[in-house]
Amino acid sequence: MKIIKTIAELRAEILPLKKMGKSVGIVPTMGALHSGHTSLVDASVKENDVTVVSVFLNPIQFGKNEDLDKYPRRLEKDAELVAQHGGDFVFAPSNAEMYPDGDPLTLVRDETMESLYCGATRPGHFRGVLTVVTKLFNISGADRAYFGKKDYQQAFLIRRMVKDLNMPIEIHTLPIVREDSGLARSSRNEYMNEAERGAAVAISKALLLAKSRYESGEKNVNVLRSGIQESIARAGGVVQYVEIASQKTLLANLSGEVDEPSVILVAAFFGKTRLIDNIEL
Repeated sequence: MKIIKTIAELRAEILPLKKMGKSVGIVPTMGALHSGHTSLVDASVKENDVTVVSVFLNPIQFGKNEDLDKYPRRLEKDAELVAQHGGDFVFAPSNAEMYPDGDPLTLVRDETMESLYCGATRPGHFRGVLTVVTKLFNISGADRAYFGKKDYQQAFLIRRMVKDLNMPIEIHTLPIVREDSGLARSSRNEYMNEAERGAAVAISKALLLAKSRYESGEKNVNVLRSGIQESIARAGGVVQYVEIASQKTLLANLSGEVDEPSVILVAAFFGKTRLIDNIEL
């Protein structure tokens, strides 16, 4: 396994392999890897000849008062995990390498989704995500890319971007990896103390209960949403949003009844830590 820090070096490694007919998978990350990330690495290693894991804390997807400065950074440990799971390259560029002229003038965006859910509360976030993902696809020349379903809106946007822009890459999304308690794995879980972490399990429990109610015949959107909101609030969480949206369009259900394959999207704070989760119906 090799750590690469420049675009030129990564291309110099990948191009000969591509000419030999080798398939390339990429796992884009911001580092602080956990078992959710390594499940993506495992999938890429299984399905491709070469696996690249990017470790880049992308500044243009963080807002002014967000956690860019305190986000955990541990490249050596991340590289060890990638090696243990069979990855071939860790691409860990600097900000200057990715954005040599400062913030880029050319940005990739989806105006509809930027105003919804996480986009509504994190202005510019998805514009930054789509831009850096496009750059990583172009730099790596990957055939397949791997993302987790925890960031459901992000995965939806990337799939749509690839389709809209005719990018020659397959997008694979894998199930959420959870802690034993049910809490969705996230690098930001480290921000919480033990009590907050225990209380935050209320999110996944509320989602599971809502799905159980749905499968038992409850189709009313307001009933399902309010049950989740109340469960999280009782546990001490502060709900930012709970929405039930179409899996096909990711637009919120306005009919009042769940009448198509849908997903429940949740964002909530426990202490100062913002967590997201979801469940498909």
